[in-house]
Amino acid sequence: MDTRTEPKSVDTHAHVFHRGLALAATRRHSPDHDATPADYLALLDAHGLGHGVLVQPSFLGSDNSHLVEALRAAPARLRGVAVVAPGVPAEHLLALAEAGVVGIRLNLIGLPVPDLRLPGWRTLLARVNALGWHVEVHLPAARLPDILPALLAAQCRVVVDHFGRPDPALGVADPGFQYLLRQADSGRVWVKLSAPYRNWPASACTTSGRIAARQLLDAYTAARLMWGSDWPHTEHRHLASYSAAVRWLDAWIDDPVQRRMVLADTPLRLFRFQGDKP
Repeated sequence: MDTRTEPKSVDTHAHVFHRGLALAATRRHSPDHDATPADYLALLDAHGLGHGVLVQPSFLGSDNSHLVEALRAAPARLRGVAVVAPGVPAEHLLALAEAGVVGIRLNLIGLPVPDLRLPGWRTLLARVNALGWHVEVHLPAARLPDILPALLAAQCRVVVDHFGRPDPALGVADPGFQYLLRQADSGRVWVKLSAPYRNWPASACTTSGRIAARQLLDAYTAARLMWGSDWPHTEHRHLASYSAAVRWLDAWIDDPVQRRMVLADTPLRLFRFQGDKP
């Protein structure tokens, strides 16, 4: 049975926004279209998915107000991953948690890796841990060794975006991707099978994604892998669609038990869809 026909299936990576929102001063992309919560929920319904995880887009910076509004409009179906800065008040984090936020994101594409040993970061990560949240990281695979040791030393649970972002020219031979495979032994790292077009040519999304998924399954098992659509595929709308994202997962993982874990069991626990928000 296709697990997407069950109400507990989860899409773990999507973004919502609309034109007119205040954009971050430092950004790589300015959207020229809307991606509304209503549109996203309709896509979940059309593909038989029960839940979604909204990730704060980098171009909105640390203003999570639109994310929070979307979460509060569909609390049973949605969870969120916010962007915050060191020094954020503890009460602000608690308000995000009440709205359905379950993690923070460090999107470090084109940015230096912060020194997580600084007091502000140590305090933030301790508060993240106390809330039972995770830290989601997005950066090229070659730079994963620059951030994962510090996060693991801080006892964080870590989610790695988009297959770990291996170099398109190297694929699974990327030393950074091989490093990611070795982090499975920590027991505190999860990986999203999402956005293959950010790693490989469009023509290779099925085959290269399957090769990477098989290696990740061997290292992590399905218990610490998840699937995400990456809707609305910002900067790659000409290469992807929601239907294509669903088909890619089918091509990457054949075993129905593994697919059930990736689509439902694992994300339901990690993103706390069982109603155990603080």
